[in-house]
Amino acid sequence: MDNREFDVVVWGATGFTGALVAEYLLERYGVGSELKWALAARSQDKLDELCGRLGDDAAAPPTIVADSFDEPALDELASRTRVVITTVGPYAKYGSPLVAACVENGTHYCDLAGEAQWIRRMIDKHHDRARETGARIVHCCGFDSVPMDIGAWFLQQAAHEKHGSYCDSITMLVKATRGGASGGTMASMMNVVREAQKDRDTARVLVHPYSLNPPDERDGPDGRDQQSARFDEVAGVWTAPFVMAGINTKVVRRSHALLGYPWGREFRYREAVMTGKGAGGRIRATMMTIALGGLVLFASFDFTRGLLERFVLPKPGTGPDKAARESGFFNLRLFGTLPDGTVLRGKVTGDRDPGYGSTSKMLSECAVCLARDETDVGGGVFTPASAMARPLLARLEANAGLSFETID
Repeated sequence: MDNREFDVVVWGATGFTGALVAEYLLERYGVGSELKWALAARSQDKLDELCGRLGDDAAAPPTIVADSFDEPALDELASRTRVVITTVGPYAKYGSPLVAACVENGTHYCDLAGEAQWIRRMIDKHHDRARETGARIVHCCGFDSVPMDIGAWFLQQAAHEKHGSYCDSITMLVKATRGGASGGTMASMMNVVREAQKDRDTARVLVHPYSLNPPDERDGPDGRDQQSARFDEVAGVWTAPFVMAGINTKVVRRSHALLGYPWGREFRYREAVMTGKGAGGRIRATMMTIALGGLVLFASFDFTRGLLERFVLPKPGTGPDKAARESGFFNLRLFGTLPDGTVLRGKVTGDRDPGYGSTSKMLSECAVCLARDETDVGGGVFTPASAMARPLLARLEANAGLSFETID
């Protein structure tokens, strides 16, 4: 990799999120400085337009033209860089050829995929080959699932330092967020529903709590993700199902498996949304559960799913303006229970809206971490925590506006 032309190539740079990644890299690292990066997309005209929008005060970054299904072009792209960032989803539709090219060229890779069925296919198809070539393939490098994956690792490190043992279980509760849903995320979710309707094996991957674990290690104490309003005894609040738990919980469990089960084979992890105490909290939890159930029901039928995509859900390639992104935030709470019953509390926060502003920074720092930081792992299909937990946490706090802390 020492002879690669670039450290990072941003694939899908002309899309909404890809452009945010480009803006962040320009602001944080400049052009022609210690980080060598380039922009890639299928249209040179759109790349030129993006470079124009990035501003006249900086030299335009290099550009590369390729198509998602042009395997020779993707192979050449992957051979020129240490890391590829891709924001082109749904990944089940557009992502597989790029992963294959990165694996064969020993090129590291990170994306925003939250599509468990596709990630499972990438694990099954490429993990062994990536170990041979040294490519580190890291999925879920945005709001799903960096704050949760790194947050669980952080809380366990704090538990061991303070108490000499790891938590038997961790519950992550979403306390507050501000920011709209990502259009790309919604498009991926609708595609997941379509695949699940056509293929029962896909449906099984989506509901199985350990479906992303290594083969022969796909069992454990956790059951299906929360489906109803529920009172959390440890946190002392009512909770509702969290729409992203279906991918985040699987990622945290894969991290634990790839790290060698340091927290014990009986470690449990779950996620939900915090709705408050008393009758008000219970009512809010119930209403959120009904709303999420309605969304799932509508997405389950072709006609109503089409109505959702046409009139309700945000469109891929669109997103909030700069003011909305900068006024957004997220606040997550972690509750870890130690073997003696002691509860260790933690907090993870982000200073931008989770779907775009914060996600673009997290994805960028994942790529820079893979390109520049020393880690003790080889190749394979990883999660953020299993690939680079310690150096990534440092980058997220220093550069990306995230904070990780314990609460007394």
